[in-house]
Amino acid sequence: MTPAKTSDRRPPRPAGATRAIRYRIGVHRLQAHLFEVVMQLPSPSERQVLSLPVWIPGSYLVREFSQHLQHLTATQGSQGIPVLQLDKHRWQVLAEPGRPLSLRYEVYAFDASVRTAFLDSTRGFFNPTSLCLRAVGHEDLPHEIELSTERVPTDWQVATALSPLQTDLKGFGSYRATGYDELADNPVELGPFWSTDFEACGVPHRFIVSGAGGWFDGERLVEDTRRICEEQIRFWHGEEPPPFDRYVFMLHASGEGYGGLEHRQSTALICARTDLPALSTDPATSDMGKATRGKPTEGYTTLLGLISHEYFHTWNVKRLRPAEFRRCDYDAENYTELLWFFEGFTSYYDDLLLRRAGLIDDPTYLRLLSKTVNQVLQTPGRHVQSVAQASFDAWVKYYRMGENTANATVSYYTKGSLVALCLDLTLRAEGRTSLDEVMRALWQRTGGGPMREADLAQVLRKLSGRNFVDELSRWVHGTEELPVLDLLQRHGVQVHQEPAPLAQQLGLRVTETDGILVKQVLRGGAAEAAGLAAGDEWLAIELPAARRGVPPEAWRVRKLDEVRLLRGRRQRVIALVSRDRRLLRCPIDWPQAETVVRLAVADGPRASAWLDR
Repeated sequence: MTPAKTSDRRPPRPAGATRAIRYRIGVHRLQAHLFEVVMQLPSPSERQVLSLPVWIPGSYLVREFSQHLQHLTATQGSQGIPVLQLDKHRWQVLAEPGRPLSLRYEVYAFDASVRTAFLDSTRGFFNPTSLCLRAVGHEDLPHEIELSTERVPTDWQVATALSPLQTDLKGFGSYRATGYDELADNPVELGPFWSTDFEACGVPHRFIVSGAGGWFDGERLVEDTRRICEEQIRFWHGEEPPPFDRYVFMLHASGEGYGGLEHRQSTALICARTDLPALSTDPATSDMGKATRGKPTEGYTTLLGLISHEYFHTWNVKRLRPAEFRRCDYDAENYTELLWFFEGFTSYYDDLLLRRAGLIDDPTYLRLLSKTVNQVLQTPGRHVQSVAQASFDAWVKYYRMGENTANATVSYYTKGSLVALCLDLTLRAEGRTSLDEVMRALWQRTGGGPMREADLAQVLRKLSGRNFVDELSRWVHGTEELPVLDLLQRHGVQVHQEPAPLAQQLGLRVTETDGILVKQVLRGGAAEAAGLAAGDEWLAIELPAARRGVPPEAWRVRKLDEVRLLRGRRQRVIALVSRDRRLLRCPIDWPQAETVVRLAVADGPRASAWLDR
């Protein structure tokens, strides 16, 4: 959305605006990474409680944003009022009821993720859940924020999907939300970013990119994004309009970051700069930006998948959402067993809709799907925890990954996407409907609102003509293997088995940046049997004599491929590892060769019947 221009005449405020809660947000000390917030509460309660959220919807971890809040003071008129801290994220002010209350505080902002707030000399970014105290009992009043230009670099601009009240040409000024929930769901980007507008199915969209150089191909990025948006709007609504009248993409290009967080009318994204599409440097091309564009790089394909994923969330989780999320509780964890549906099904459609939009071809799509299949098959935790349990435990397991994560849990993203695949291919094989139709019917059934698993079960039964309770029980609430490969073969996809990487064969996950460092030891593998542990530094190997008359050998190793080469045909090697600075000898009995899956089209027409629609 293009910011509204400042006029000499202030537009009339909407009815009830005089009772709005207002925040003035500005830079306090740029180099110290400090925002300053002044909050005005028009009619406080006698014992007014103020609270800062402990988490942000869409990222299921208590992050304790209040740790960065400091120097909180309160006044009514010119009189200071004591502020009593009640607990880690709540404060109480003994205010005179009905008399305007002012609060002033600072927030340290130096987290470059999409979840919190960031401020330095190059850019600013914040989610209101990190900066804006919630006035308990007044959440449904209109909320306004004013973005101040004081101490802000002159080349900075503003991007947000909030509704503008009065802003200048760069976007600084005042914005309005209907309540705290809407305010909390609208991040703000500040800085000298690249920006352009486009339409998708008649809806205005804005795309801004911060942190990139002038070498990236913005025209290609926006054109590809437009195709994603139009494919998804038509997926959900055909020729009808979507449930939003504007949308903003906020992408920050960094050295090596990656991630995204969905919102109702916007998304915040991070990618590596090298993932952006680059302008052609072919000297034979007179107009750099108009060169023939080749196949997207792997990094750019990943970025398009991220854009597709977060945009699909505009429907699937921000509107069609778990009944437990009907209204978020910002003070504590919000539990649901349905993240396998909202994140997993979104993960199924993000790449599939890239394929349908013509942005990737069949081999690329099947390569991405092969990666997901292998990730699940290489996770021992799939035998320990169901994907419904993984959804419920996201607060303590998925977002708190450690050396035992792969053995104890399964990703509701990856396995959830395979549950979606199995449902889709099963429905298509039976010939009465597809998961596409199920998703649209769910939208209609719930009015684009909260849903329960029972709603999915009933829609499946209505459209397919049979009960899917058994499949949901086994695939979602059980731990048995999914029939992924069999179903793919029935839809024209050939399954190839190829040798697994050495780390997977040994039951290890390692980093090889500066030698071999063991990150995870997988349950039931050769490395576990040998006694290797997370944190071990694998220094060398000892090898028995290869043949009579040849002495045993010992070699320093820095890569697993060196272990493979030096082993030859020996069935046992001794790994010399450093653990807590002690040298240990771990005998590894070489395992039988494991395989990974590679998918390819075997029957084009059968595969296209699924991939095309």
